[in-house]
Amino acid sequence: MLKRYLEKRIVEDLREKMVFIAGPRQVGKTTLALEIGKLHFYDKTSYLNWDDRGDRKKMLEETFNPEHEFIVYDEIHKYRHWKNYLKGIYDKNKSRFKIAVTGSARLDIFRRGGDSLIGKYRLFRLHPLSLNELIGRHSDTAPFEQLRFSPVVREAADAFARLFKFGGFPEICLKGSERALRLWHNERVDRLIKGEIRDLENIRDLSALQVMTELMPDKVGSLFSLNSLSEDLSVAHKTAMLWLDILERFYFSYRIRSFRGSKIKSLRKAPKVYLWDWSDIKNEAIRFENNIASHLLKFCHYLNDAEGYKAELHFLRDIDGRKVDFLVAVDGKPWFCVETKTQYKTIPSGLRYFVSRLNIPYAYQVVREAGVDELKDGIRTISADKFLTALC
Repeated sequence: MLKRYLEKRIVEDLREKMVFIAGPRQVGKTTLALEIGKLHFYDKTSYLNWDDRGDRKKMLEETFNPEHEFIVYDEIHKYRHWKNYLKGIYDKNKSRFKIAVTGSARLDIFRRGGDSLIGKYRLFRLHPLSLNELIGRHSDTAPFEQLRFSPVVREAADAFARLFKFGGFPEICLKGSERALRLWHNERVDRLIKGEIRDLENIRDLSALQVMTELMPDKVGSLFSLNSLSEDLSVAHKTAMLWLDILERFYFSYRIRSFRGSKIKSLRKAPKVYLWDWSDIKNEAIRFENNIASHLLKFCHYLNDAEGYKAELHFLRDIDGRKVDFLVAVDGKPWFCVETKTQYKTIPSGLRYFVSRLNIPYAYQVVREAGVDELKDGIRTISADKFLTALC
């Protein structure tokens, strides 16, 4: 059993609040919750799944095993009144039970307005496996410190190769089977749309939404045009926007936006889009970029959810066409930027420009090519398998 990067913080926060564990389907949310029950509550755990008729009856009747100390609610967000239900359960039983809630749709959706659950829970977003999880390492780099890398070892190179090919979803990544990967790609979208989105969203044309998911891998990495996508689908702009929001809520894709600073004339509207499962991207250069993006987003979400920092992932691009793939900022201030390349040839002029213009403390050119680590003019060019050891 791999030790997941959020386990320690979840156990700490369960002492004071409910813990919500959100993330994509099959990313390991339930497995993590049950492992916490096994290791920290001596198997005195009640697991209740809203999709199970018997469990659903127990939930509604508020029937609990008095010998148990830890309750895991799975998929309870499918219950229309789930927020009021959890508030009541927590208020009445917080001295008796520790409570974890898992779900593949966004459990933080109620943040849009006031809600009585505010202050009673801590949300963690569980990401697919990263390189450090595969090699059993955890980084504790704090904002505005220089990233700390582990010496490159064969284990890290093998882990990166596995992630690059199979993605980070535990079952497929750990199995390492090309046949299983093909079946996963064939079945994943069907399960997502027909097994989850259909139950929670009012969409009439599910087949068109499925076509949209098939088009998304070709949109990764470049400036995203919603107008172009709506034309491809022959749907209204408003409909395409709604569907894109839904795919984000269900952890199929995510957008990052350009960093806005007074010293640059940045693009203000067009975002870039990436996938939670990068293994479905055919172009290897784009898949590499998506892999790095997902590791960086995971790092930012960890700093937000577990450590309380306001970390955000952006890209850099100005009206003159200069660009850098990624920028990590904390409290709106640049911390480090990352440009991705498959091979090391030279340092791009756009990277040099933005480092100087925005006074970015640290800059990295991350390459897929193995065995590269060179510092030149304040910019470090480094192989991906070494760079990723600095993240969570």
